Amino acid sequence: MLRRTFLTGSLTTVALGALPTTAAARAAGSAGVRGGVAAVDEDFLTLLTEANRKQIPIVLGNFQNVSDSVRTVARKARRLVSGYVWGRSPYHHDATLLEPVEWLVGQLAARQHDDGLYDVGNLHSPPDSAFAIQDVCLLYALLDADGGAETAGLRATLASVIKKAGPALASGGVHTPNHRWEVSAALARAHHLFPDRRYAARIDDWLDEGIDATPDGIYSERSSTYAAEVTNPCLLTIAWLRNKPALLDYVRRNLDVTLYLLEPNGEVDTTASRRQDQKGIREVWWYLTQFRELALHTGDGRFTTVAKSIEDRGTGELGDFLAEVLERPELSATLPAAAPAPTDFVQHYPSQASVRIRRGDRTATVFGGTDFHDIPVIASGLSTNPTFFKLRSGAAILDSVRLSPQFFSTGHFRSEGLRRTAPGTFKLQQEVKVPYHLPLPKRYRRPDGRYALTLDGRFYASMDFPHRPKHYRTLRTDVTVAEVANGYDLTFEFAGDETAYAIELCFRPGGELAGVEELDANGNYQLMSRTGSYTVGSDRIEFGPGNGAARVTMDPGERYTYLGGNITPSGLRVYLTGRTPGRQVLRLRTS
Repeated sequence: MLRRTFLTGSLTTVALGALPTTAAARAAGSAGVRGGVAAVDEDFLTLLTEANRKQIPIVLGNFQNVSDSVRTVARKARRLVSGYVWGRSPYHHDATLLEPVEWLVGQLAARQHDDGLYDVGNLHSPPDSAFAIQDVCLLYALLDADGGAETAGLRATLASVIKKAGPALASGGVHTPNHRWEVSAALARAHHLFPDRRYAARIDDWLDEGIDATPDGIYSERSSTYAAEVTNPCLLTIAWLRNKPALLDYVRRNLDVTLYLLEPNGEVDTTASRRQDQKGIREVWWYLTQFRELALHTGDGRFTTVAKSIEDRGTGELGDFLAEVLERPELSATLPAAAPAPTDFVQHYPSQASVRIRRGDRTATVFGGTDFHDIPVIASGLSTNPTFFKLRSGAAILDSVRLSPQFFSTGHFRSEGLRRTAPGTFKLQQEVKVPYHLPLPKRYRRPDGRYALTLDGRFYASMDFPHRPKHYRTLRTDVTVAEVANGYDLTFEFAGDETAYAIELCFRPGGELAGVEELDANGNYQLMSRTGSYTVGSDRIEFGPGNGAARVTMDPGERYTYLGGNITPSGLRVYLTGRTPGRQVLRLRTS
């Protein structure tokens, strides 16, 4: 249970006994650590207290939003309860919070099905319920440690919700890899509060499948979103509550990868993800307590640096971490001495065919690891992002470089892997073969004309495609990405049939383009010749040369166009065009 002295706000030191510590961390030491007791990072506590203080009025203004999911309801209650029990909060034991908390907790009880589960998009969903139950367990633990008579009814309701959900989580299934760890973490919390051997057994069943991480620390979903919000926090919770310290190493290795995915402004590169964030923007603030815990566990000062940078930046819902620190005061200990996080490197990740390059405030991503060539469909859980290069120079951000030939509506160039051919030089390639189908051999012909519905590669038809001889049209594309003194050269080489292509450069909104021609009012431009530029303040990316005036439409492929789908990136899009076969060099220079 929680230390009630901590909840009073009078804490000056914190015991580290609950936090596993490596020999490296013990050797590194800390000026504030003596005999297993550490000084508290007062600046950190002040930051979380103030962030939570700002959250509470927002929750009070919209807590009765009937469209909120049960996960949102639980998180709103968590924000209010954190302030209510925390002795340093201006809302400490503020009775005006109790009625809103009672309403929110009442919703958590009322929306729970008889089987103990919730509907959160998915019906009777164990994993989605587990997200909410983790917060419900935190609510109960915080209020129980506070011990106020006025919250006895709330605690009884919360206990009932937890006890009702536990058996369902211990017997139900999941959809995705990270769901296993979310359910296990919820069961670990429920078991800690209300022990049940079924909960412990189910956790062990899931863990016995093995943690889905590559040797270089990347989880199978390759997603910074799910690593930060689900997998890492859940593994840390299980490690703490179920005494499984070996799980900490998975988190340590994943955070080490994250060091190299970080952008100077605190964003995390998500190009290689297999989840929805593969085309989005993610910030590192989600990782705050993970970096703190692993800095304390390992003594790695690089983790300290990232944690402190998140605190200094102050973006995101940092108030959400107050509940975790109230639950585990050791997370508020003074961190080991900071060490520089990496800012000059070439980091290759073969498991996802990606490379990250950083030279101070200039970063680049090269990506050739989509799943498209092994599983040629567009679906959730697959990496299908056609972006193969990104570049940043300070505030000037080139969010994506994509290529689309006009070749039988086969869509964007997606590399079949990545090879390092020289220091700072990487090769991407794709060969697309599109068949024309010839008559079936006689032994496969049917008088009734009823042939199997099969896949041509782009579409289905009752043609028994696998048994037909074929004539192919072929287009081979090689893209070489080479780092040069102040930028990159991207060399495009095309072999095969003659056709048109478009290269798309998508810049982050907020800067100024020069040297390009506006095509329409929707953010589309073309570089006809010479060199263009994109400038934000004193940061600049130059690109070119242009290769002719013919406009070529980006073709996303028949998989998208058949249903009217669209994967056009948001931003300022500049197109360079050309024709195959041949060679074109795109020079990108930063200043």
